[in-house]
Amino acid sequence: MATRNLKPITPGTRYYSISTFDEITTSKPEKSLLEPIKKSGGRNNTGRVTSRHRGGGHKRMYRIIDFKRNKLGVEATVKTIEYDPNRTCRIALLEYADGEKRYIIAPDKVKVGQKLMSGPTAEPKDGNALPLSKIPIGYFVHNIEMRPGKGGQMVRSAGTSAQFVGLDGDKAQLKLPSGEIRMVPSVCMATIGVVSNGSHENISYGKAGRMRWLGVRPQTRGMAMNPIDHPNGGGEGRSKSGGGRKHLRSPWGQLAKGLKTRKKKNKSNDMIIRKRNA
Repeated sequence: MATRNLKPITPGTRYYSISTFDEITTSKPEKSLLEPIKKSGGRNNTGRVTSRHRGGGHKRMYRIIDFKRNKLGVEATVKTIEYDPNRTCRIALLEYADGEKRYIIAPDKVKVGQKLMSGPTAEPKDGNALPLSKIPIGYFVHNIEMRPGKGGQMVRSAGTSAQFVGLDGDKAQLKLPSGEIRMVPSVCMATIGVVSNGSHENISYGKAGRMRWLGVRPQTRGMAMNPIDHPNGGGEGRSKSGGGRKHLRSPWGQLAKGLKTRKKKNKSNDMIIRKRNA
């Protein structure tokens, strides 16, 4: 799970680095777990752009991931560790004792041939999924449910993990990668271990074209626009919005730095013990 730098034989490869893919065991995904992806280009059903800077990108298939880990008490064998073009981490193909195959987010230390299980009776080791009430305090977990049975929603990107720091009645306390300490119901499932491909954050894309492969289109700075196009546009030379020293804003006038956008009456505020910026 390391990265390697390319020899700078062209301007594009001068700062270009890629993963070594040492942990990948096959280049052929399980066909029964593939679905086509329809690209929107950032447009909604009326054809209007609702998410800017999207479009193009390499064609790819979606891998159906088992975020719920709800096949309880059935032992599974890790068949392959695979690359997934739709996420930063690696995925693992599990084959259960009854012959069913499912993809899961691959934990860091899981190897091909290893036996995994999910459920309250599973052993608390890397790759096993248990209710938080059955996990020893201090363990690192990922793919954490926020509501019982909904499937893992938190801590799924490469190299991340949350620490299980305490149990208070029917609520489990987790320290998330952002530093936030949050409560979730103790019956929610979580997978033990750290997410794989931790070296992903060290990758340097090296050139603009590589972002186009990922479906990211160019972004023009607001300060480079005219006043009619953006609140920060205009002025003689570099200036903040038409020559004045105004606060930076979005194209629709929303303050861009320092404005708190979280709703004060959010019901989930009660579940946050310590905010990430505390």
